[in-house]
Amino acid sequence: MSVTQDEETVVLVHGLWMPAWAMALLALRVRRCGFRTVVFSYPSVRNSLSQNALQLSRFVAGLAAPRIHFVGHSLGGLLVLQMLADYPQPRTGRVVLAGSPYRNNAVASKLARRALGRWLIGHSMAQWLGRTAPARTGHYAVGVIAGCRSVGMGTLTGGVPRPNDGVVTVEETRVPDARDHIVLKVSHSGMLLSTGLARQICAFLQHGYFLRPVESL
Repeated sequence: MSVTQDEETVVLVHGLWMPAWAMALLALRVRRCGFRTVVFSYPSVRNSLSQNALQLSRFVAGLAAPRIHFVGHSLGGLLVLQMLADYPQPRTGRVVLAGSPYRNNAVASKLARRALGRWLIGHSMAQWLGRTAPARTGHYAVGVIAGCRSVGMGTLTGGVPRPNDGVVTVEETRVPDARDHIVLKVSHSGMLLSTGLARQICAFLQHGYFLRPVESL
């Protein structure tokens, strides 16, 4: 696909234990909204969040685009925030976080108490847990999408406070000074297949707000 210098680009970042192709359908739907889309792949378990943030910054530096938006799913959203804090990007447009546990995460915290659980959550998520989120730099707008369909691995760790998407609670997704926040009837992994979620992402990237009315809590 040819790339022109005036194409706004959306970088999609996958979550924990997910391959890059897991974002392919969402990338296609966002591309149909008029954006160029690229997916950033990274070792979500082996590397720390700081290491992956450096790699993402280098990936972004190689993109030919006047404005770059970001869409991060779960851990991917936290990685985007870490990268923007450590390596501010002057071309940053808007940022959408989908199912990202900004306010820590009960499921990951429970898993971190045991050796097998620490291996499962990996080094990136472990770095985020139990610490203050990095300060935001720049003036980019953040839109947050949470899910409320409770289907996921949270049931294996003794349950998750409701409402939740099966892994992340709605409360855990709240980001201070976010431009907009909505709750959709989707599960944590299922949201990547949702046409409704893709529609909301496109709306925020284009206009800076989500579509209303939505089924929210």
